[in-house]
Amino acid sequence: MTEADVPFAEAIRAAQSGDETAFVHLYRTVHPCLVRYVGTLVGDAAGDGDAEEVTAGAWQEIARDLRAFDGDAVGFRAWCARIARTRALARMQRRPRGHGRGPLPPGGGPHPEGVPGRQDGGRSLALIAWLPRAEADAVALRSIVGLDAERAAYVLGTSPAAARSATLRGLRLLADQLGDAAAGACPTGAPAGDATCTATWMLRGM
Repeated sequence: MTEADVPFAEAIRAAQSGDETAFVHLYRTVHPCLVRYVGTLVGDAAGDGDAEEVTAGAWQEIARDLRAFDGDAVGFRAWCARIARTRALARMQRRPRGHGRGPLPPGGGPHPEGVPGRQDGGRSLALIAWLPRAEADAVALRSIVGLDAERAAYVLGTSPAAARSATLRGLRLLADQLGDAAAGACPTGAPAGDATCTATWMLRGM
């Protein structure tokens, strides 16, 4: 846990003791990445439909079971992601999306600035969602939620080696499809805000 995580960890403890302000802080910090992650699963990269509904249900469960959580700041993100993923998978069973990897979403290349008017790199989320389900899940947990292989394995219910392997397969698929433009869009040694840039940077560093 980094120094920056310490106040967040303190907020977790305060929220567990019934501090509503602390819970709002947790929500505002984690919700944006959580809804984007869910969007890559349910096929709602814009996060304005099913993803918001699924994530809202996840927060109800998080609030209900918060006192039972025992972990640090990163562990909290993983715990929230696991709850949200379970709900997303249930939604997908009722309303499955296609998983045939056809052409990439329109655009022809990475957009480091994301979609105009949005802060979350909506096109890049669509690119991650284009991956096969296992790879999309693993890449999203790494590049959107910020989990390492061990935490991602906890969310996915698999081993760290399997989570790492799925992440690498997904990143290689993205890099192969996006080509040199993707690699050139991300500065060496530092991830950009756009999810595709981040994934490409990660691929170079692994």
